[in-house]
Amino acid sequence: MAADIPPFNSSFEYRSTLSPNPQWTYGTKVADTPVGKAWLEGEKDGWKVVDTATEDKLKLYQLMISGIVPRPIAFVSTVSESGVENLAPFSWFNMVSHYPPLVSISCSDGPQRLKDTAGNIKATKAFTVNIISEPFVEAANVTSVDAPEGVSEWPISGLTKEKSIHVKPPRVKESAFSMECELFQTIDVADPESGAHTTTLILGHVKYIHVRKDILNERGNVDPAKLKPVGRMGDISYSRVGEGFRIARPVWANEQETIKKAIEREE
Repeated sequence: MAADIPPFNSSFEYRSTLSPNPQWTYGTKVADTPVGKAWLEGEKDGWKVVDTATEDKLKLYQLMISGIVPRPIAFVSTVSESGVENLAPFSWFNMVSHYPPLVSISCSDGPQRLKDTAGNIKATKAFTVNIISEPFVEAANVTSVDAPEGVSEWPISGLTKEKSIHVKPPRVKESAFSMECELFQTIDVADPESGAHTTTLILGHVKYIHVRKDILNERGNVDPAKLKPVGRMGDISYSRVGEGFRIARPVWANEQETIKKAIEREE
């Protein structure tokens, strides 16, 4: 596979740009913009409609993870009741709330049993979530190995354990943004037809955040150019954050007259 693709571009840097259609105005149809018109040309090839009730489960999985992209990755550190340390990446992950600060992780069951991460969190109520950056993505990826129960992924990753303040599971020292979490709630997801348990949805209450000062901007926020976060695509592909475009959020009090006039023109 490596011979078929170019090497990683280490000189590439994140930058902010204007949006794809900076001249867009209220009420403008997508087809009336150059970029939008070209995009809609693809409809000529028609649509594939997938019935999730009858589709092969593996094909459904592959379709969904390739269409719902890019996905942030939770690099989760846990410790079992017997003291075995576990480290694993999960790309079914996101922020739920800032008050209280909650994150979600979805753990699908393994072939024979509940995954160690879900089992450990249910039993001990504690875990850390670490954000993966480009410089150690290979080390993070190797922890996705289907290791047998009782085997820790830490030694094979070469990553460094850093003691947490509030929870027993260590955080990943190489991660520039880590969260110490307590279990807030678990939701067992079952197949509606068979009733079989398939997934554990975990809500974690973030108790402490560890963020490296060198990745913060002058406003105290994380600078994506410095964090260099990676995301998951379909198949075995990852993504990097290359460019971000900025679009101001409209304020109704300032824009209502312009919006009303635009709507009236369309009517």
